[in-house]
Amino acid sequence: MHDIRVIRDDPQTFDQQLKRLNYPPMATKLIAVDAKRRRAISESEAAKQERNALSKQAGLAKSQGNESEFGRLRDLVNEKKNLLTHLQGNVERLEREMRQLLLNIPNLPLPDVPEGDDESSNVECHQWGERRSFKFKPLEHFQIESIKSAMDFSTAAKLSGSRFVVLFDALARLHRALSQFMIDTHVDKHHLEEVWTPVLVRGDAMLGTGQLPKFATDSYRIADDFWLIPTAEVTLTNLLRDTIVAEDQLPRRYCAHTQCFRSEAGAAGRDTTGMLRQHQFEKVEMVTLSTPENSESEQQRMLQCAESILQALELPYRTVQLCTGDLGFSARRTYDIEVFLPGQDGFREISSVSTCGDFQARRMNARYRPLDGDSPQFLHTLNGSGLAVGRTVIAVLENGQQKDGSVVLPKILAPYLNDKTVIDRTGKLQD
Repeated sequence: MHDIRVIRDDPQTFDQQLKRLNYPPMATKLIAVDAKRRRAISESEAAKQERNALSKQAGLAKSQGNESEFGRLRDLVNEKKNLLTHLQGNVERLEREMRQLLLNIPNLPLPDVPEGDDESSNVECHQWGERRSFKFKPLEHFQIESIKSAMDFSTAAKLSGSRFVVLFDALARLHRALSQFMIDTHVDKHHLEEVWTPVLVRGDAMLGTGQLPKFATDSYRIADDFWLIPTAEVTLTNLLRDTIVAEDQLPRRYCAHTQCFRSEAGAAGRDTTGMLRQHQFEKVEMVTLSTPENSESEQQRMLQCAESILQALELPYRTVQLCTGDLGFSARRTYDIEVFLPGQDGFREISSVSTCGDFQARRMNARYRPLDGDSPQFLHTLNGSGLAVGRTVIAVLENGQQKDGSVVLPKILAPYLNDKTVIDRTGKLQD
């Protein structure tokens, strides 16, 4: 959420930044509502002072036994009370209007974010790894012989509908091994603090990270304003909601492995085959809460944490910086990591690493107290996938597939698979 004082001070720059996101100018409307709100607050405070002064005068008249004057003043006090109730209601209405406007405006891009309308204008930063040379036409993950029977979409459809999957045997174990490897790496090597969180949250948690109110249709709402999380970004970032932490307790670097749920309302017709885009999936999420001075370096650190997982798995990837037209609602800069999938002969997103500045912290009232004793300031928040587990499964299968339908697995996973390194063509784990 934006600071109305910043918009008031420089409305032209605010509108110019919105224009970069293809949003219409908003400063004039926001400033007009803010002016009404401030005027209403002044009127309310003036009426309150007048009521208090009249109450004192009425009390004095009563103590002096001047009943007629007391009656007159009492009537005036009641009039002021009624006026004050009306004025306070007007203040509350204007504050709700202002908040609602601000809650629906996206974060503003940093100056180095490239211009563009869509993903075609994203800028590649670097590539890592050598793409494997196949002596046969590589298949998509769901077409590989050893995987066909273990990746069951028809049974999942009977259970839950489309965009769900049931994994069996070696594939289920591979999925579990990957998530365990990711979380262990982040905790043991990257020194993130592991957190176990609920996957069901109240609406104010979703509002805090920007999923609500604008993107309600992208998530699953349960009765009584409970929501299934689309990512552990929601729970991890909200850990410090309505909290003031000491500066020397920052940064907070968290990670969590959770189930995630998305309606994919905006993805109709996309990736309808395979398990690339599912309603229910697992992800290892990283969240950092830091001071403004350290948020830039923390984004680079988080990016390296995510990339290191793909490097350890020996999966080729590229990192791109998203353009203004492809930025998420809460992000002011995002890097996508895209893993290479031989079956599609292309790169597909497997992680997004975003810095949000104080945008989410303002929505959550998450602050820190500077060491110099200054007044509390809003935190900066960052989030990134480390990684999406299902998509990593896909990448491992497609990059490790063999001509006979078996799959050679990354060596680093052997300790998690009882030293098994191959899924044979029958779908069983073998040495």
